[in-house]
Amino acid sequence: MDLPIDHFRLLGVSPSAQADAIFRRLQSRCDSPPDQGFTHEVLVQRESLLRRSADLLTDSAERAEYEAALLALSESHPNETVGLDLSSSSEVAGLILLWEAGAAQEAFQLARQGLQPPQAPALGSGRESDLTLVAALACRAAADAEQQQRRYESAAQLLRDGIELQQRMGKLPDQEAVLERELKSLLPFRILDLLSRDLSAVSDHDQGIALLDAMVRERGGLEGQLSFADSSAMSQTDFESFFQQIRCFLTVQEQIDLFSGWQAEGSGEAGFLAVFALTAAGFSRRKPELIEQAREQVQRLSTIELDPMPLLGCLDLLLGNVAEAANHFRSIRDPELLRWISDHPGDDLAAQCEYCRVWLERDVMPGHRDVDAAGVDLDAWFADRDVQAYVDRLDRQSVRSGEASIADQPTGDVSFPSGWLASADQAPSDRDELDIGDNSEDGDQSIRTTRQWKPLALGAAGLVLLSALVFAVQRNSNQSPKPEQSPSLQQPVIESTPPAQKPSVGDPSPAKPQANLRSETTASGTEPQPLVADMPDEQQLRALVQGWLDSKARALQGQPSDLPVVARQRLIQRVDQDREADVAAGNTTVVNASVTALDVVSRQPRRIELTAEVAYSDSTINGSGAVVRSTKPGSLSVTYILGRDGDQWRLTAYIPQG
Repeated sequence: MDLPIDHFRLLGVSPSAQADAIFRRLQSRCDSPPDQGFTHEVLVQRESLLRRSADLLTDSAERAEYEAALLALSESHPNETVGLDLSSSSEVAGLILLWEAGAAQEAFQLARQGLQPPQAPALGSGRESDLTLVAALACRAAADAEQQQRRYESAAQLLRDGIELQQRMGKLPDQEAVLERELKSLLPFRILDLLSRDLSAVSDHDQGIALLDAMVRERGGLEGQLSFADSSAMSQTDFESFFQQIRCFLTVQEQIDLFSGWQAEGSGEAGFLAVFALTAAGFSRRKPELIEQAREQVQRLSTIELDPMPLLGCLDLLLGNVAEAANHFRSIRDPELLRWISDHPGDDLAAQCEYCRVWLERDVMPGHRDVDAAGVDLDAWFADRDVQAYVDRLDRQSVRSGEASIADQPTGDVSFPSGWLASADQAPSDRDELDIGDNSEDGDQSIRTTRQWKPLALGAAGLVLLSALVFAVQRNSNQSPKPEQSPSLQQPVIESTPPAQKPSVGDPSPAKPQANLRSETTASGTEPQPLVADMPDEQQLRALVQGWLDSKARALQGQPSDLPVVARQRLIQRVDQDREADVAAGNTTVVNASVTALDVVSRQPRRIELTAEVAYSDSTINGSGAVVRSTKPGSLSVTYILGRDGDQWRLTAYIPQG
């Protein structure tokens, strides 16, 4: 055998080493032979080869002649390696020394050749056992050297060759198992290597995706449900860190395909990430139909820890479903997030737009190979023709479905007045929200209902208004919390819902109320008092709700009211708009409403949620005193949200049930 190594490297000394250093090195090598299980015979041969090299290098004449030969060879064959001739009886010992000298890949390839015909040793011989062992050890060392150079696919190929050789020999199952574990642990690095290559390396990229898909499925999804039973598998923490690294090398469509496949196999985390990928694709490509798919995907998620309301709020906002988005933001259960929205400068819609922008910029758009994560522009989104056309189509569909639902509704105790359907070519007002209005007549409290739209019909005018507001929010972002200061936009594990407020998108510019309004008295005949108790009891809460009903009843009839005592300004503005609309039509609405039962759903330091049963009827009277519209007496179930402004509790929102 021609062993590709010189005497200096074989012994492990430098070319300038003197005789005493050479003897010390020889003694050290002889005293510490490899202990992996080689036969005694091959270890003796190893020591003999070491002594032969030491004898040559310590003989001044032979060393001078050898160094001259090395110099001449390097000049005539500069790219070739000096070799040593070994007899066939010493070749295994030479391969062991070659492996020990750091030439592991050469040792592995020569050992493979030695185990194949016609050089293959006799079955069951010590030479066969030693060659198989040195092949396994050299294979591991060569693969490790390739890993150090970040040549992970080359390392994997070496390990596969080593495993195949060990399986064929069938002698060292322990070494075969070690090689298999090495190959398995190399998989994440191989995937990263393949996916991070230049885009022109299409086959390598596809191979990386296939390996990633197989890896995740073998783990039992992104959650690693099956990996816990395998001690050699990557820990969940390490896997999550690895996955964050490789996501940026995947296109958004590749992520959609992978996440959808893993979700079909039962991975809830994959379903969650599919929402982000669909949203990123839809927003970056101006394809609102993908946003709609993301919204449907959120509604299918069943992860217990996930609060879908922030996601649904943002997606509905992008689809122009402003009223529905406000409902979702109202139902968020994370107190910190709700406090941020409540404290945000401007109205609720401005806060929701800012939240959506930060969510897109920080959580959705990054992590895709073909998506620009910088400069999320909601104004450009709503100004896009394809987006406007899609939203207008949703508007027309919602109007048709809404008209059909009202036409099919059976006659009951509550009738819906005409004229509340939002037209696709009109900007919506607060009446597009499911609303309860109150006023009284002949000593009875009353409530009035309007219809909430899913989705809200924005039309062209509504889109322009929303775009203008988003532009204003972005332009004045110096007044808003920075993204890093806002609460976490990852889906929180949440506890309760703070007061939310419904945005008003339209500007109906109603006529001013006239002075000649009918005067009615309320049933209670008492003025509501500010509620300042830290922990108000049921009687105090009932008085506040009844005060709201009575005060709104008086306001709708044009009488002085105490609405600021019981409600926030946004709700007061809504009452004023309803009254102005009646005045413009020459009508007066009389509502009879009284609280018949009340139940506290939840309490927080600055938020209380109630459900109440309200006895209800209403009538709308024109200037001649004729009833033009009425609702028969009945009972309504209403959810009321109270928020604390300083020391005082006020009504912030209300939602009819059913």
